[in-house]
Amino acid sequence: MADSTQTGTPAIQRVAFVTGASRGIGRAIALRLARPGVVGGGRAVALCARSAGPLEELKREIEAMGGTAAVFACDVSDAKALAGAIDACVSQMGRLDILVNNAGITKDGLVLRMSDEDWDAVLDTNLKSAFVACRAAARAMMKNRFGRIVNIGSTSGVVGNAGQANYAAAKAGLSGLTKSIARELGGKGITANVVAPGFIQTDMTEHLPADVKEKVTGMIAVGRLGTVEDIAEAVAYVSGEQSGFLTGQTIVVDGGMTMA
Repeated sequence: MADSTQTGTPAIQRVAFVTGASRGIGRAIALRLARPGVVGGGRAVALCARSAGPLEELKREIEAMGGTAAVFACDVSDAKALAGAIDACVSQMGRLDILVNNAGITKDGLVLRMSDEDWDAVLDTNLKSAFVACRAAARAMMKNRFGRIVNIGSTSGVVGNAGQANYAAAKAGLSGLTKSIARELGGKGITANVVAPGFIQTDMTEHLPADVKEKVTGMIAVGRLGTVEDIAEAVAYVSGEQSGFLTGQTIVVDGGMTMA
C-alpha cells in the first residue's frame, strides 16, 4: 500500500508498533500514525495491549478511514509474550520501522508504605517492557537501516512526584535507556527519543474535583490541560522521516508547566 512521492517513486509504507494502544494516549497515537493523507501519517499500525477487544474495535476504525492495522494482544510485562508479538508483527506485516512504548500502569503510594510488589509491577510494565520491546524491534530496524523509537515518559520522570516513586523512577529510567539506545544505534539510521506528557485530559482526569483542575490549570503556561492529540502530534513528528537528526532527547509536552 505504497504512496507515490513527487518524483513518482513508490514510497515505503512504514510500519509502527504501538503498545498500550487500546485507550487514551496510546489510542490517539495509533490513530494519528495511521491517518492517511496527512504529512507524517499513513503508516500501517500494529496495535498492542492486554485485551484484544478494544484493539479490534480500533482496527476497524482505522480501516474505515482508509488505514491499515493489525492486532497483537499481549501483556507487556510478560517479556517473552511481548518479544513474540513484535516478531509476529515483523513476520505478518513485513517490516517494523517505528516503535512507540506507551503502555504503563500506576500503583501510587508513599515510599514508606510502598510494597516491593507495587514497585516491581510498575518497573516491569513501564520500564522493563520498553527495554524488551526496543531490543526486539532493533533487530528489524537494523536490517532496514531505519528506525524511530519513541518512549512515552512523563513529567513525573523529569521533576519527580510525591507518592509516585515507582512511576517516576520508571519514567526517569526511560530517559537513560533512550539515550543509551540513541548512542548505540544512531549510526544505523535509528533514532530514539522520549516524549514526556504533562497533565493530559483523559478519562482519569475527568473525575478530578473542579478545584484540583483549576489549581493544575493555573500552573500551566498555556492555560489549559493537554489533550491526547497534543501528545500524538509530538509522536508523529519524532517518528517521521524528517526527524533523523533528532535523537537522545526528552521532549516535554506539558504546556510549559515544568519549564525551568
